Amino acid sequence: MNAAAERSASFASASRPRSLGDGTFTATLRSEWAVDGHPHGGFLIALLARAAALVIPDHGELGVEPIAVSAEFLRAPSVGPALLRTDVRKAGTRTTVIAAGLEQRGRSCVEARVIMGRLPTQRPLWSDLPVMAAEPPNNAIVLDEQAGAGLCRLAADCDVRLDASTAFFGARRRPHAAMGLGDRTPGLQIRLWARPRSTDTDLYFALLAGDIGPPIPANLGRADRTPAVQHTALLRARPTPGWLRVHVATRAVHGHWYDSDATVLDATGQLISQARQLAVTPGP
Repeated sequence: MNAAAERSASFASASRPRSLGDGTFTATLRSEWAVDGHPHGGFLIALLARAAALVIPDHGELGVEPIAVSAEFLRAPSVGPALLRTDVRKAGTRTTVIAAGLEQRGRSCVEARVIMGRLPTQRPLWSDLPVMAAEPPNNAIVLDEQAGAGLCRLAADCDVRLDASTAFFGARRRPHAAMGLGDRTPGLQIRLWARPRSTDTDLYFALLAGDIGPPIPANLGRADRTPAVQHTALLRARPTPGWLRVHVATRAVHGHWYDSDATVLDATGQLISQARQLAVTPGP
């Protein structure tokens, strides 16, 4: 890949839409940010949030950032050109709400609401966060083509390391066969570390990180694609440069549905973002 192609495939470049000047944008959904030929859900969340941020200066609000993104995935987009439409639903002194949608070939694929505001700069009064090392251990599984789980293309610009004790699919083993409802085995948790290769960690990469790990059902032997139906992300603070620590857990894998909760911390252990989604998993 030449230097120009590397820049266009980088997260910062690929997730920045091009304005048409009337609240609409174009974007090229690249294969490097896709899973099984369909653009990655966390990447689409970041793309829509960037579009909303680019609309804000036109409405006199400078220095605001996305603080919440809620999206419904109506149909899976494909790699290739896409149109993004935005509409300012509320312009306020504390928050501004922007509707943002992604279309391909005249069909709506993703519809989102992005709340823009100002993130706090002070330390939290109280927090209850997962305990993770600041950097991945030496035995962490590097997410690449060999590790699989459908995310190897993202590794072109993402350095992702999986905690081997929580990635049963990567170790070619399964959690306890007798796992039942209410079992607290770590088999349905995944811990990982992520950082971009070509730029500093920022809020938009934190949105991607909330959905960057292999799907939880992979630890139950359901390694096929698991498309999201609804995704909500909350941004809590600006990240410092370095590794993001991501803890992902589920409450239930029930029929063809499962939920996923991701907590993202930065290199200092500060809470950066939270993401919850409802997704479809193939049957056993």
